[in-house]
Amino acid sequence: MVSRKTLSQICFALLLLVAMPVQSELNIRITEGADSALPISVVPFANPENMSLPEDVAGVVRDDLMMSGDFKALAPEKMLSLPSRGDQVYYRDWRLLDQQYLVVGELTPAANGRVQLRFELLDVNRQQRILGQQSTVDRDSLRSLGHYVADKVYEAVTGIKGAFSTKLAYVTQNDLLGKPVYELQTSDADGRNSRVLLKSSEPILSPDWSPDGQKLAYVSFEGGRPAIYVHELTSGKREKVASYRGMNSAPNWAPDGRSLLVTLSKDGSADLYRLNLATKEVQRLTDHWAIDTEGSWSPDGKRIAFTSDRSGGPQVYLMDVASRNVSRVTFEGRYNARPRFSPDGKTLYFIHQRDGNFHTAKLNLESEEMTILTRTGLDESPDVAPNGQMLIYATGRGDQTVLAVVSSDGRSHYTLPAKEGKVKEPAWSPFLN
Repeated sequence: MVSRKTLSQICFALLLLVAMPVQSELNIRITEGADSALPISVVPFANPENMSLPEDVAGVVRDDLMMSGDFKALAPEKMLSLPSRGDQVYYRDWRLLDQQYLVVGELTPAANGRVQLRFELLDVNRQQRILGQQSTVDRDSLRSLGHYVADKVYEAVTGIKGAFSTKLAYVTQNDLLGKPVYELQTSDADGRNSRVLLKSSEPILSPDWSPDGQKLAYVSFEGGRPAIYVHELTSGKREKVASYRGMNSAPNWAPDGRSLLVTLSKDGSADLYRLNLATKEVQRLTDHWAIDTEGSWSPDGKRIAFTSDRSGGPQVYLMDVASRNVSRVTFEGRYNARPRFSPDGKTLYFIHQRDGNFHTAKLNLESEEMTILTRTGLDESPDVAPNGQMLIYATGRGDQTVLAVVSSDGRSHYTLPAKEGKVKEPAWSPFLN
């Protein structure tokens, strides 16, 4: 919960404001899979020309599908054969291994040093091809190609768009000579290909992706007081968009990308405002003596979910934007905070306190049923994948903070710890293609 203490009292020295080279990447550790996961075999893709390639594309596909929790991938060493085409498949062998789906493919040289992949997705029980495509990419795009194939396979089997080609944003904290160093980073959805956007000795908070995935809004304390910035990812251009006296926090992009929902205390108490990015004008949306913060737009832009202590402790509220009517939606427990909508707008995800622990939970807005999704005890800052199937959040582990992911039904879990330091404030990008 946001403190009433004036945030501008916190002051550190700015180190760097330029994009930095890759630092340490996050590493996936699958901690629990779903019992109902579908058996699938991603056969190592044939490479008849013995090209030296920087990535194992089939391995990327296999890891992505495992990461979703919806698939259980067979290890290559357990496969009875290694076909690269559908007409080479003996379905009886794969049925003996209790496999339901099979991915096969072949990598061949293409013009200008590029690589072509031809792949097929096969239904073992029906003995038929579900999907077949070919793509040509540069060698340094092979990992992205693997994510693309995993997206296509995931959608073909589940009917839900895959989110493996999306990005993450997060903040890392390390100590340098006894002083904290903060980095705003982005990476692939699996934690690889990390990139440092901002490095500072001052706190960086609350990154949030623009709807087109081209910008990040976040809070930085550079200059001795909190301000909200918008950062263009391609050019590195940054713009300070809010730097009022007192609190400037919790930016959240409107669905149309033209404004930010922010928390400001410039008029006294902390309230929600809409910040027009073109004019920099702000419109006050809540006006209450209590703290109103951590606002989140619904996908259709008609509602706002937010945290308020107007009932005596932090709880989640909904506001109808047109009428400004506010209603409380969480009643179980003394602490419910940091709400985020599901992509269909039917569910809210938030942090719920129970028995002294802080868990990631969800609330069905139609049935009003609340479900705790995690068994970790120090969760914070949940955000939802654009297909609604996974949530990422930060959680305490000893004296460290790591990123963790849970499926929206709570069945599967994995973590994305860094090799060193703390990782927190995660944000999942929208679909990027």
